[in-house]
Amino acid sequence: MKIVKVDDTHRHVYANLYQGYAAEFSKIIDDKPNPDGTFDIDPKPEGSVTGYLLYLEGIPAALTAIDEKTPKGYEICDFYVLPCFRNKKVGKRFISILFQRLGGAWEIKQVAGAEHALKFWREVVGDYTDGHYIEDVFEDAKWGTVTRQRFHHDKRAQ
Repeated sequence: MKIVKVDDTHRHVYANLYQGYAAEFSKIIDDKPNPDGTFDIDPKPEGSVTGYLLYLEGIPAALTAIDEKTPKGYEICDFYVLPCFRNKKVGKRFISILFQRLGGAWEIKQVAGAEHALKFWREVVGDYTDGHYIEDVFEDAKWGTVTRQRFHHDKRAQ
């Protein structure tokens, strides 16, 4: 398992994997591809948003985009594990390593209709924090009704 920050060397790999992620969520968020058949990357891994790729035995297996909204305050914008690597705890290990590495406060949102994502994040955050997290449902300006989990890394085991 190797995690790399997206830079110019890996940007094309991130863009390629993102197409699977966007296609999978297109039905839920009513997104359509461009005339060339690709989806826009939103948000792009630049500025306050850092992209990460997970490689397993040299094969790209997952991506995430994390926005550092405040110093040590993070929001997971995108998270995708290729279907062939799912149900093997790959995604859970990937994000848990980043939680540990980055520390700080975290926020994860799931749009209405993404039941698979909601189940995944409840399990991951619940296990990582030993159940010490806050979950709520609210109206997000961009996504509409979302379920959100929040926790602070330093207080997760208290």
